[in-house]
Amino acid sequence: MRMCQSAEYALRAVVWLAAHPDTTLSTPEIAKRTQVPPGYMSKVLQVLAHAGLVESNPGRAGGFRLTQGPEEVSVLDIVNAVDTLKRIRRCPLGLKSHRHELCPLHRRLDQVAAIVERAYAETTIAMIASETSPLRALAETT
Repeated sequence: MRMCQSAEYALRAVVWLAAHPDTTLSTPEIAKRTQVPPGYMSKVLQVLAHAGLVESNPGRAGGFRLTQGPEEVSVLDIVNAVDTLKRIRRCPLGLKSHRHELCPLHRRLDQVAAIVERAYAETTIAMIASETSPLRALAETT
């Protein structure tokens, strides 16, 4: 199961903002550091602002910052702000005999989606930002 590109970009932006909590960062700076095209990043940040996850400060020294602490924001919050995680609630084929329950295939696929949804909900941005690893999130190591 792969998330959409906008959700990936939104997660990159939020993780980068979480790593710089005392700084307001511009769209071009966030785009450069997360390797996202600036125009695309601008749209993603607008969506995150509309969802209340980031705030925009206009002006020469303006930019974006998180509205909450990274320990309060889950991966699911970010994914749902950009593109809601898809669950299977009824037969995708529209079969009348499957009207009240899912077939084994679609039931299993929905169970997997539920596991992913739960993992996203349980993973905070703080967990990602503070994870110990020889690699830093979104940064080249030398």
